[in-house]
Amino acid sequence: MRAYTPKDDVQAKAYYTDRFYVAPQVPKQDVSTDPVFAADLEAISAKFEVKESFIQVENMVIYINAKDIYAVLEFMRDSLEYTQLTEMSAIDWLAKDDTFEIFYQMLSMNKRKRTRIKFFIKNGDAVDSVEKLFRCADWSEREMFDMFGIEANNHPFMKRILMPYDWQGNPLLKTYPLEGDEFAAWYEIDKIYGKEAREAIGPEIRDTARVDRYDSERFARLGYEQPKGTKITGNEEPTVQSYQEEGGVFMVTKFDKDTSKIIDDPQR
Repeated sequence: MRAYTPKDDVQAKAYYTDRFYVAPQVPKQDVSTDPVFAADLEAISAKFEVKESFIQVENMVIYINAKDIYAVLEFMRDSLEYTQLTEMSAIDWLAKDDTFEIFYQMLSMNKRKRTRIKFFIKNGDAVDSVEKLFRCADWSEREMFDMFGIEANNHPFMKRILMPYDWQGNPLLKTYPLEGDEFAAWYEIDKIYGKEAREAIGPEIRDTARVDRYDSERFARLGYEQPKGTKITGNEEPTVQSYQEEGGVFMVTKFDKDTSKIIDDPQR
């Protein structure tokens, strides 16, 4: 068993530093360049405060006040034909200014347009649930609560959806380590065997860089796969990838990885 290092305080620091690649911003266009978006923005601006708006990758992006989200989405659904909420989630900017950026991706099938509604909230603030407007928001809001810790007011069942109900921490926060914290390292051991078995079993290994040649009973030996139970000597020949069963298929030319061609032109 490898030596274990406690991870009690790993979430106390931010892992987002300048060593991470920061993608360049996609060019922004003025909303007036698209007549449909311009009309939609004018209608929204007449009823609600719009802090910023632009077009980016053929999507209109509108920043509003957090308190207006329910009314804005209701107005877009009932008056502007944006009848589908295709996605919603959050972006962690806690290390930068202790805020979350919340976004809602709206789709109008009639107009063939997509509009993204955004706003910022401070760490610890809740958002208003839009589950009564769009049923798909039910699970999305639960996932946002599970992964980021952001609650949705008036949600009918504000519980975790991916992690166990008794899990501690929020896995999509940038302060959450890829290997998990102290709680994650012992969760299954404590749950299945009890804390008294910690010393005998040891913590769960969550090192993302660790490669075990005997993992999954030797099925993970990429390129050198062997049948279950085969004795591994380390001198195995590489496995040749074949795309047909032995003997081929009647009237079909047999081919393999070496003779196949990968088409990387999406327009072909």
